[in-house]
Amino acid sequence: MSVNLESLDHMVEVDECCSSDGERKSHHSDKVKNNLVSRLNRIEGQIRGIKGLIEKDTYCDDVITQISATQSAINSVARILLEGHMKTCVLEKIQEGDTEILDEVMVTIQKLMKK
Repeated sequence: MSVNLESLDHMVEVDECCSSDGERKSHHSDKVKNNLVSRLNRIEGQIRGIKGLIEKDTYCDDVITQISATQSAINSVARILLEGHMKTCVLEKIQEGDTEILDEVMVTIQKLMKK
């Protein structure tokens, strides 16, 4: 399942930057938090389902298909978080003249692409 970042616009509300008074912390709206928690709850259920499939000796290909779907769901959560981060924290830091934030973003993207 591929998700176009433009289609995520309705899920990401631009709030405040991720740092407040020097403390690194995200500031997602309740709507965004609820969306992410809901997605993570479904992922948690998928993981439990995969565990059950393995316990029942389900055919390997069927288990792998479920694992792939779960990985896609996790990637979707990461994309939503990354988009919000880019539109708030990163944009604000760049506007303040702090271009070192780009190094942090590149490391983060590299971590996501390893998967």
